[in-house]
Amino acid sequence: MCTRPCRSQLRASVLAILVPIALASTPLAAAETGGATVSASSSSNFPYTLRTEHLDNGLTVVFVPTSHQGVMAYYTLIRAGSRNEIEPGHSGFAHLFEHMMFRGTEKLPEDERMKLEKNLGIDSNAWTSDDETVYTMTGPSEALPKVIELEADRFQFLHYSKDVFQTETKAVLGEYNKNFSNPAEKLEEVLLDHAFDKHTYKHTTMGFRADIEAMPTMYEYSQSFFKHYYRPDNAIIFVVGDFDAEATLAQIKTAYATWTGQADKPAIPEEPEQEAARAATVPWDNPTQPRFMVGYHSPGAAQGLAPLAVQDVLTSYLLGPTSAAHKTLVLERQVVESLQPWYSPHRDPRLWHYEVVLKDKKDMASVQTFVDGEVAKLRDGAVDARRFEAVKSNTRYSIYNELQTPPQIAGQLAHMTTLTGDPNTLSQLLGEVSKVTPADIVAFARTYLVDSNRTVVTLAPKVK
Repeated sequence: MCTRPCRSQLRASVLAILVPIALASTPLAAAETGGATVSASSSSNFPYTLRTEHLDNGLTVVFVPTSHQGVMAYYTLIRAGSRNEIEPGHSGFAHLFEHMMFRGTEKLPEDERMKLEKNLGIDSNAWTSDDETVYTMTGPSEALPKVIELEADRFQFLHYSKDVFQTETKAVLGEYNKNFSNPAEKLEEVLLDHAFDKHTYKHTTMGFRADIEAMPTMYEYSQSFFKHYYRPDNAIIFVVGDFDAEATLAQIKTAYATWTGQADKPAIPEEPEQEAARAATVPWDNPTQPRFMVGYHSPGAAQGLAPLAVQDVLTSYLLGPTSAAHKTLVLERQVVESLQPWYSPHRDPRLWHYEVVLKDKKDMASVQTFVDGEVAKLRDGAVDARRFEAVKSNTRYSIYNELQTPPQIAGQLAHMTTLTGDPNTLSQLLGEVSKVTPADIVAFARTYLVDSNRTVVTLAPKVK
């Protein structure tokens, strides 16, 4: 299972006009059907029709029929991630729970479930990020009825012993040690810790190491986390591919009928405005290339979708392969190994940030000065209008290759829906990106890409 944020997915641009794909669906009018509120929507910004069902217990189900014959994806989004970890000393539980959800139920223990999934040809996986946890089931359409049964069972009747819990917490600590032996992951951990004072984005999805080490003693708390956030009104199911919508809806209603309760709405601490530049250095004992990471506080979905579209276009304009920074530092001077944006949209204000990996530590200052100079030019209003339009066009089309299969479609919809709770969020963002202008990215740079709002973290091997 993917037991950490899937960087390849979360870093990717999600604001792209998709090349139309042949669909096996038609728009449906809003209606009331058998205890569920039904709505359907389609948009020129998104080539699929989404049929959304709101069940009486609060569970939302989104149907996306496509022409992929014999294949389906069944994704369950829980709108709870590390953002929800508001109690001091308890970071990392959203990610831990991703692990625990594979431990089975009294009706179907872990080993039996795994054997059944294998026999059905089902690929079962999951990921956790700051704002969400997503459970994925992909396989042949004929297995869908059994998948519904399996998922309804574990989301309502998850069961694990104290011994199993303690074993899994040790596995999570091992995963932490492995992940943060990667200098890039360590850079981001330190960047977030220094950039944030109060908001739960201060820690990564994995959580603080000290909290992970204390997890084995928190068996009772782990069960309360499940009760707080794994509730039907906090879950959205995406069914994508080849399936019978009416039969699937009927089975979901029956299978999840006993799932009740309402999720807690955590009081997420509001982050105060940063008033001065911040910096940190990460010592590194092992051989690695020198690097630095820069982050600026920036708006999240809570401030509207338009700022997210601006940041997506801005990222490619300033740091993409056609940018002056990339062409000069990577191609011409060849002093930079990679210039990597790490921005991804979030529910609350987080960071617009990037990582630069250098070939030699001696170039650290000059490279930082060059990138800062490109940011300053943008603040001064210097925008290449022709390149801007090309970048925006590329942004609009860049996600096409990631939406060719039911799991890709379900994954992008789940990730974007977590921002607002609305399955149409991706379509709405696609519309917003088409409206972004050069003046928008200049205004953003003048407001957010300023020294007082910046945190810089550097990393280089120790000199022995």
